[in-house]
Amino acid sequence: MRSIKNNKPIIEYRTDFLDYLEIEKGLSDNTQKNYSRFLNKFFQWLTGNGWQNLKPDRLSPAHIAKYRIFLARHIDPRAKKTLKKSTQNYYLIALRSLLEFFIEKNITSLPPGKIKLAKDKSDREIKFLKLEQIERLLLAPDTSGQIGLRDRAILETLFSTGLRVAELAALNREQLKIADPVKNLEVAVMGKGNKVRTVYFSERAARWTKKYLDRRQDMDSALFINYKRGAEKSDASRRLTVKSIEDIVKKYVKIAGLPVMATPHTIRHSFATDLLTQGVDLRLVQEFLGHRNIATTQIYTHVTSKQLYDVHKKLHGGRKLKN
Repeated sequence: MRSIKNNKPIIEYRTDFLDYLEIEKGLSDNTQKNYSRFLNKFFQWLTGNGWQNLKPDRLSPAHIAKYRIFLARHIDPRAKKTLKKSTQNYYLIALRSLLEFFIEKNITSLPPGKIKLAKDKSDREIKFLKLEQIERLLLAPDTSGQIGLRDRAILETLFSTGLRVAELAALNREQLKIADPVKNLEVAVMGKGNKVRTVYFSERAARWTKKYLDRRQDMDSALFINYKRGAEKSDASRRLTVKSIEDIVKKYVKIAGLPVMATPHTIRHSFATDLLTQGVDLRLVQEFLGHRNIATTQIYTHVTSKQLYDVHKKLHGGRKLKN
């Protein structure tokens, strides 16, 4: 990256910031475009208020408070109503990332923690399955045939690893070195922003995946493939698409009679929630999920707070003390 002058107005750091996202953070083109779009709203707001020459060290909490009021009252021209709190947060997250960039480059400005996100329970509510519901889902496929074996392996893998559905679809057979006898398995995957992380197949997930692979007689490199009629005669890869995997999960949710319309991402939520309820540290859950920012992982904490309260109430030694 070229040298950066640290006495420019905030709006003149746009190019430097985008270079930073691309080169140092490794974010995809689409993610960079989103950050640019959300940050442009802040730059336009500064200009509209006559603050186009405002430098980073002059940015104050008062500016941030006024910007938040602007976002809360801003009318979305397409929806013809004010921005949802989740949408407001996209703009605030982009601004917080700019402040993190300033810190990285030793440019004096507000700490990123001064950017508080809008709170909205409806936006932050997540759906997840309880363990007994997960078990019903995993047992739903008929594993007497090839398709059922594949689908059982998909469901087991999703819950064991917490993979995003796109990450699951991208897996190749060569990535899995399943021992005999089967043991737990570690696999390196490429996640968002080309970030590599390790995911873990339980012995159970590895065993069902091996059963599925042992029945495969094709040479396709993809781990999970389709079985459409005539597909084996084509030279094209039979790799399952993200949509196909979503449809497979939806199918077994119905077969299992689950009250929640679960998706692959619901299983990912269930994976994370299960770890937290077992006492796993939030930072470790962040690593398991491949989140860049701990704030993303924190959406799960409110799910477990009621359970933690019940445990504390039941087990904390303070209840035995005399008044």
